Amino acid sequence: MIKGNVVALVTPMHEDGAVDYGALRRLVDWHVEQGTDAIVSVGTTGESATLDEKEHCEVIARTLEYAAGRIPVIAGTGANATSEAIRLTRCAAEAGVDACLLVTPYYNKPTQEGLYLHHKAVAEAVDIPQILYNVPGRTACDMLPETAIRLSAIDNIVGIKEATGELARIGTIRQGTGPDFAIYSGDDATGCEAMLQGADGVISVTSNVVPAQMTALCRAALAGDREQAEAIDGRLAPLHRNLFLESNPIPVKWALAEMGLIERGIRLPLTWLSEACHEPLREAMRQAGAL
Repeated sequence: MIKGNVVALVTPMHEDGAVDYGALRRLVDWHVEQGTDAIVSVGTTGESATLDEKEHCEVIARTLEYAAGRIPVIAGTGANATSEAIRLTRCAAEAGVDACLLVTPYYNKPTQEGLYLHHKAVAEAVDIPQILYNVPGRTACDMLPETAIRLSAIDNIVGIKEATGELARIGTIRQGTGPDFAIYSGDDATGCEAMLQGADGVISVTSNVVPAQMTALCRAALAGDREQAEAIDGRLAPLHRNLFLESNPIPVKWALAEMGLIERGIRLPLTWLSEACHEPLREAMRQAGAL
C-alpha cells in the first residue's frame, strides 16, 4: 500500500500551452530528492480535462520514464464515459504504472448504482490496482461511503481518494472496508486530521510547492504524533487555503512559476492567476518557507 505524501503533480506547459516535458522531468527529479512518497500523474491538478487521450497517455508514460522506478506513479485515468475510462486505464496499465486513480464520472450525475457499475466495469476490464476518487465539488457527483464500501469488495479496487473534507467519512469507510483498503484525503486543509483519524495519506496540491514539509507532516501524522503534525500543518495552513483562491490548478501553477520551476503555461478555459491573488499567495508561500 502506498502511504504518506502523494503529490497531485501539475502538468507543466509552455506559454503556448504545449506540454513542457523538460520541466516535467525536473519536477519528478525534485520530488524524488525532496522525499515525496508517490506521484499522481494527470489528475485534476494535472489538467486531465484539457489533455486529449494521446497527450494524457504520453504524459503518464514520460512521468514513468523520468521516475525510473525511484518513486511510485499513480495515473489519473477517470472519465465521464466508461469506455474512455477503460481506454485510459488500459493505456496506463500497459505503460507500467503502480495504480490508477479514477474520478467519479463528472457532468453525467449517475446514480449510486451507476457509479458502482461504472467502476466495476473498469476494474473488470483492466487488471491493475485502482483507487476511487470522490470530489463532488468538481464533478457534481458524490460517491457515498456505502458505495465505496461496496466497491471495495472488488479485488483490484484498493482504495479511495476522499476529497469532500468531511472527516466523518474516513471512519465510516474504514469501518466498512478494513485496514487493507487505502484511504487518502484529497483535501489539504483537513488532511492532517484525516491521517490522525486513520487515513493513509494525502493526495496533495500543497506538496507541489513544499514537498519536504508535506512529507514530514504525513510521517508525523501517520506515526500518531499529533503535536508535531499539527505544528507543521499550522505553518502550511495559509498555503493550503490560498492555493484555492481560484480554481485548482491556477494558483499552484502560478506558485511554481514564481519559484522558477515552470513556465507560465495553462490551457483554456483555465486562465493565469488574477493579479489580486498574487500577494496573498506569495505571503502564504513565504510563511511556508517556499520563498
